[in-house]
Amino acid sequence: MEVVDAIRSRRSVGRLDGDVDDAQIRELIELATWAPNHRLTEPWRFTVLRGTVRERLGDLWARAVTTDLPLSGQAREDAMQREASKTLRAPVLVVASTRTDADPIVAEEDFAATAAAVQNLLLAAAGRGLGAMWRTGDMAHNPAVKEFLGLEPGDRIVAFVYLGRMSGETPPAKPRNVDGVTRWME
Repeated sequence: MEVVDAIRSRRSVGRLDGDVDDAQIRELIELATWAPNHRLTEPWRFTVLRGTVRERLGDLWARAVTTDLPLSGQAREDAMQREASKTLRAPVLVVASTRTDADPIVAEEDFAATAAAVQNLLLAAAGRGLGAMWRTGDMAHNPAVKEFLGLEPGDRIVAFVYLGRMSGETPPAKPRNVDGVTRWME
């Protein structure tokens, strides 16, 4: 698949199934690491979750997010179930994270480089016929989640990439408004 075609045809797919073997995951991560990064710090780290570890992370997250909710009984159980199931939307989760440098400029550049690495991973997955979705949200900032993943408190989770095989049609593209986001200066 041509790069331009991958960019234009890649879609986020919320529910994925099937399996992705270790060699494919390694290749996607290797391709991710070709992302540009200032000062060649190679700041990205990837944690691959599959199998029951996704359930354990989901349970931890469900407990963390529902602790302060004013719910009880079945309503509480339903909320916990909903939150716990989020990590099971795909057979593989690839967590992309970065260390936070003491220098704020380096930290910002490293975060941006890791985001570029995630985009490489998403495009490579599309090129290999795999489905993927980039997620973040509150879970990416939760100290218990970071600890579970073996990250340092100052590390930043850039993405939870849900990875698997698409079971249906690729969602259609939305039109892009280039003129609405571009300013020309001479």
